[in-house]
Amino acid sequence: MGILKVVVFDLLSSAPILVGIIALTGLLLQKQSGDKVIAGTLKTIVGFLVFGIGSSAAVVALNSFQELFAKGFGLKGVLPLAEAVTALAQNTFGTTVSLVMLIGFICNLLVAKFTPLKYIFLTGQHNLYLAALLTIMFKALGMNNTITVISGGLILGICAGLFPAIAQPYMRKVTGDDELAMGHYVTVGYAISGWIGSKVGKPEDSTENLKLPGWLVMFKDYVVGVSVTMVVFFYIASIAAGKETVESISGGVNWLVYPLFQGLSFSAALYVIITGVRLFLGEIVGAFVGISEKLIPNAKPALDCPVVFPFAPTATVIGFLAAYAGGLLTMVIMGLIGSIVIIPVAVPYFFIGATAGVFGNATGGWKGCIAGSFVVGILIAVGPALIYPIMENIGLTGTSFPETDFNIVGLLIYYIGHALQAIF
Repeated sequence: MGILKVVVFDLLSSAPILVGIIALTGLLLQKQSGDKVIAGTLKTIVGFLVFGIGSSAAVVALNSFQELFAKGFGLKGVLPLAEAVTALAQNTFGTTVSLVMLIGFICNLLVAKFTPLKYIFLTGQHNLYLAALLTIMFKALGMNNTITVISGGLILGICAGLFPAIAQPYMRKVTGDDELAMGHYVTVGYAISGWIGSKVGKPEDSTENLKLPGWLVMFKDYVVGVSVTMVVFFYIASIAAGKETVESISGGVNWLVYPLFQGLSFSAALYVIITGVRLFLGEIVGAFVGISEKLIPNAKPALDCPVVFPFAPTATVIGFLAAYAGGLLTMVIMGLIGSIVIIPVAVPYFFIGATAGVFGNATGGWKGCIAGSFVVGILIAVGPALIYPIMENIGLTGTSFPETDFNIVGLLIYYIGHALQAIF
């Protein structure tokens, strides 16, 4: 079990190592020279690590924003964070989650090899989250470990091939080719954003081509646009929270200085994310040719959502803001009707909303970016509310999964399972 945990949690769940292994395999299969194999592998891993550093920095800034916002506006409720739910599931069902993920990864390779779903899901942490979700649903149905591991592993492998395929028609419009796939389990949401974009706007009206009047031209530089936008948001949250609260959270930093540096820190984090993505993309696509040609013909790598950020950086900011607006509106409605209140956590809302914005922009320009992201912002608030009671029944409380794909799969498993139990 010690070896299994090292393989699953330290290797397969580590995106840099997993993608580095894939790049190494691809380069070896192409019989590249030793120096090219080493360089390609290292650049792939380093690119992913740079992306991870940027993501971690963004999470720190967004967590500060979330705390200020929640205290400033007096919000209490369920926080939709896949990381938090997975941590709870690991504490309770750690070995089972590990086995589900390991079998699921193997099944994904078999699905890519023998079916038309030629996608290899390389976002290791998201497969770990899915393994946790599947374990939770089967345990909620009262299933034993054997059934949970076998059934969960099979379903995970199928999902790893199926969901990238759902988003792929719109992914082609984002990237301009068919080389990459989306390895982030909000693919139903991203496909919906792309579809909405095609109905409300035109791709030629891209967020990246906006002709802004006068001083607003500076917002065409996404670093400037993100900086100004996030600084404004941090000041709104800080003013609502008040001087004492801000300085308590900041560790004594002046309450008017803290939001400035947090907003700028987030902008720096986004720049690092995009730099890292560009670095590893330059290597992984070429290396993947070896796997595609030798082991799994026509296979495509399914990568984490920031892979699309460089294609429309301005859309990432607009998408985040639109999705967050959708989440806030849903939160207010939930509070009014007395249901479970899902607080829109800034971290998933940024990554999911930003990606939805890129998809909506690819088919409908700035109108598609706003409309698609707004709807996705509502979906990732409603989904967690629907699945939360199931998790609460087995003692997992306070958090839920925001990802659309997780909620669809989880609800289907639970209610179909209940129906079959009633029949048999």
